[in-house]
Amino acid sequence: MNNVMEIGGHRAVIQFDPEIGMFRGEFLGLNGGADFYADSVAGLQQEGEASLRVFMDMCAEKGIDPVKHYSGRFVVRLPEEVHARAAEIAAARGVSLNRLVQDALAQVEG
Repeated sequence: MNNVMEIGGHRAVIQFDPEIGMFRGEFLGLNGGADFYADSVAGLQQEGEASLRVFMDMCAEKGIDPVKHYSGRFVVRLPEEVHARAAEIAAARGVSLNRLVQDALAQVEG
């Protein structure tokens, strides 16, 4: 199970690594890897802040935008029967497939 925590205004996915007995955090939405390890929530916060600071400093030094920007478009591959069912649901609701996916994601995020 993955969890998300916010550190310095950025979200990070947290996973437990049973092989090393520690939690691993990885920041989302950055233009590069910024990960960190700790054995407690307090440690994750501290290590995450340090990792983020190093990453941001490196980006500033190299003139790189640290934040990844998204186009708003992505391709979803579905089995044919799932695609057909999604098209039926969208038509029944009087919306496009795009709107159906947007609405579904808004409910998950909610």
